[in-house]
Parts: sequence; C-alpha cells; structure tokens
Amino acid sequence: MSILVKVCGMTSTDDVALCRDLGADFLGFIFHPASPRNVTPGFAASAPAGPAKKVGVLVKQTLDETLALIDAARLDFVQLAGGQDEAFCAAVGRERVVKVFWPERYAAPADLQADLERFAGLAAYHLLDAGSGGGGHGRGFDLGLIWSLAFPRPWLLAGGLSPETLPAALSACRPAGVDLNSGVESAPGVKDADKLRRAFALLAKAPRTKDQR
Repeated sequence: MSILVKVCGMTSTDDVALCRDLGADFLGFIFHPASPRNVTPGFAASAPAGPAKKVGVLVKQTLDETLALIDAARLDFVQLAGGQDEAFCAAVGRERVVKVFWPERYAAPADLQADLERFAGLAAYHLLDAGSGGGGHGRGFDLGLIWSLAFPRPWLLAGGLSPETLPAALSACRPAGVDLNSGVESAPGVKDADKLRRAFALLAKAPRTKDQR
C-alpha cells in the first residue's frame, strides 16, 4: 500500500482475514463495553491477523489493566483514546502507543500543536479523530483545523472515512495513514467487503508521505 491502513472494530475472524488479505497494516480491536464493537482479549489473541499488527483500542482501562491486556490479547500497539497522560504513555512504552487527539476540542490549532509536541516522544503514532473524546463518531472533522500543524510523529486520520469521503480527505491533507471503521461497514461491527475493497483500491493510489513508517 502507498499509505498505512488501519481497519478498526474487528469482531469476526472472516473480517480479520479479509482485511489481512487486502493488505491492512493494522487491525483494531476495541475493548470498551459501551461499544457495539467490543471484543474479548481471547478473540483478539486468536484472530488470524498474519503480518498485520494488532492494535487494542482502550478508553477507561487502568495502567495495570492495560499492561495485562497487552499480554492477554497479544497486542502490538494500544490506541489510547481516553485522554491518558504522559506518565501512562511512558509506562506502556513509546513503541506501543498510538495516542489519540481530537482537533475539535481545542480552542486554537496552536493548543493542539503544543499537545502533539508534548507527546511526540511518548508515542509511535498519533491519531486525529472527530469529536471531543472517545471514538466511533461516524463523521469527519473540519480538516482546516489541522492545515497549519507540523506533525512531529507519523499520524493517522480517523473519522467517517469511506470510499466516498476518502478522496476529498486525502486531497486536503497528507497523513501517514488512515483509520477505517464505520465507513466500511454494513452494520456496527460488520465490515462490508465491497466497501473495503473500494477503499483499499483508492488508498493504493494515494501518495506516500515523507514521514510514513
């Protein structure tokens, strides 16, 4: 692929296998009981991901719960979507952290820039999502909010991405990767094979960014 692709909300082995075969770099497993895409550590551990890296999406877990979940679910990364602080990220380990930021919660781009810099040494990747917290909002955000930013880490764009919205999103910004979820589903937690194939075909033509890892 020309751009890193994460498909989040894995709930079935068939969807895992399809995303793996399409060339996904990351597969996301959500560990949040309030989500319709919530799964067990055992499912994530046994999912046939192949070369794709497994990412656990965490919201309210304590540090001890997070470290135990990394082992139980055999995770390569944890996506911290609960506003976890610097000490939390450092304890998990920079090489395993995908740190989430929400541009819409900041009063000015300079405030977001400061947070990106603050966590630059504490995460392998940054991820920018819609809303003011959590995830799974099913919509994008105004990409004008991030045009002035200088990204210190490779970053992934999330929020309502689908075969229909990807072209405009990628023409407006140049992320190292994208995070697909509800925009490639037929129902919450059920991936749509046609939408996935169309999205991957579009992403195969996306320009590579200089900071891609």
